[in-house]
Amino acid sequence: MCDTLVTVTDEGVLFAKNSDRDADEAQSLEWVPARDHGPDDVVRCTWIQVPQVAHTHAVLLSRPWWMFGAEMGANSHGVVIGNEAVFTKELGRRKKDGQDEPGLIGMDLLRLALERAATAAEAVEVIVTLLERHGQAGSCSRIRPSFAYDNSFIVADPDGAIVLETAGREHATEEVRFGGRSISNGLTIPAFAAAHADPVKGRVAACAARRGRTQVAAAAAGAGNRDAVADLMAALRDHGPDGLPRYSPVNGALDAPCAHAGGLVTATQTTASWVADLRDRTAPLHWATGTAAPCTSVFKPVRVERPADIGPAAGQRFDPSTRWWRHEVLHRATIVDPQSLLPRYAHDRDVLESGWLAAPPPTEDAARAADELELRWTADVVGAAQPEHRSRLLRRYWAAQDRDAALPTGPGIGSDRYRPALDAVLAATSAAATPTSGATIP
Repeated sequence: MCDTLVTVTDEGVLFAKNSDRDADEAQSLEWVPARDHGPDDVVRCTWIQVPQVAHTHAVLLSRPWWMFGAEMGANSHGVVIGNEAVFTKELGRRKKDGQDEPGLIGMDLLRLALERAATAAEAVEVIVTLLERHGQAGSCSRIRPSFAYDNSFIVADPDGAIVLETAGREHATEEVRFGGRSISNGLTIPAFAAAHADPVKGRVAACAARRGRTQVAAAAAGAGNRDAVADLMAALRDHGPDGLPRYSPVNGALDAPCAHAGGLVTATQTTASWVADLRDRTAPLHWATGTAAPCTSVFKPVRVERPADIGPAAGQRFDPSTRWWRHEVLHRATIVDPQSLLPRYAHDRDVLESGWLAAPPPTEDAARAADELELRWTADVVGAAQPEHRSRLLRRYWAAQDRDAALPTGPGIGSDRYRPALDAVLAATSAAATPTSGATIP
């Protein structure tokens, strides 16, 4: 479950997306260079292979560790794409008829489009052509093999944006000429939605509630808004009207863009976030967390044309040498009681990002600064030993996630139960004792 926003203004285009997936599914930033290919080359996607093209563009991806495709990304021509799971009648028919043979999944289509297209219109054409030729099918979850979905996309470039919605091999498009537009986990193009949407699954996904908030945020980030990038970051951190995650036993805290897992029917967690500023068409600038839960994360400046060494990619199990899993200790300790623990460092996070928005540092420097601060915040949150304020259902859910990920925990009764994981992080990194050069920290 996810949300994607785009704002088309007189000054240019802005884009934002949360990627909501399984709670333990690590997602890392990955730079892939431009390449030339032979006439007989193929590209191995998540479940099938397809013919390769003669040339692929350089791309920057936010990619779940186990798949070929990506949840969001950009290419060297300023094209940026985000996709959403949508639940359609066509998907139900395919499963009922036993026709859901492996094909391309939405994340594959997103990456292939970025690698092959120089404009948003070309990217839409790439997706539609591949969709009609190969179909979309196959598991979209490593831990739930039966979980599959159709997809919708926002495809943007410095000149505008296009909403592309699909149901099987069928599709519909809508051009975004001006103003804000958002999509979530339901079809939104009226005639196409009337023909293809599965309203029951859409309600479980709480897509209408989240889109109601993201549509307002996309519209507010319009022309003349000097703080548009910061406002889009805030929109991705939105927990709803209460300002804190509000859980349902059905779908966890899924009724607001910053999703937190814990439902019985669906349990989905925001595992990475991205904001793209395409207003400078000669040098688009992207802001990515590379970590879960934007409310506990720092958005770091990244550029497609400047690959950065930000450490090893994360995998299936807890690995304190990777940024995603190091941050998980902060994230999981904080959500023990976000009302008490998040304010301990949210102001510092905002001050840091404000300075970077005014003068973006190199990616490596920003990553080191964020690492240093997050380690400091983690030690503070764990050391606070804040008691649990969650339901028994949520405590059981997160204890199971920790076990599955081999994330070490202790006997504490609250945030201090993550002391062993913090010790593992401290043993794996010298960030707390290494001065950061080039990137200002509070």
